[in-house]
Amino acid sequence: MLTIEQLKAMPPDTIFATGTAIDNKDGLFMLNTGSELRWAAVRGGIYDWTIYCHLATNSIEWIRRQGDKVCDKDTITRLVPCDEEAFKMYRY
Repeated sequence: MLTIEQLKAMPPDTIFATGTAIDNKDGLFMLNTGSELRWAAVRGGIYDWTIYCHLATNSIEWIRRQGDKVCDKDTITRLVPCDEEAFKMYRY
């Protein structure tokens, strides 16, 4: 469970969680292609954070720089379970 204390303790730009999911309504919905997506949770500059995703054929570094932001609260908290304080720091 991600906490605000953990976010504050991380260096800026840290990739602190990654994973893969299928592009569908039960996985990580992007275009409903059924393809495998890769995601990366990244701490920002002021202990904010966001999750980026794209096709799993791309590297984590590529996704971090050019991926799409995940904006659905249920998906965010499923990928990175977090307390309410940490969730408030999510950067949409």
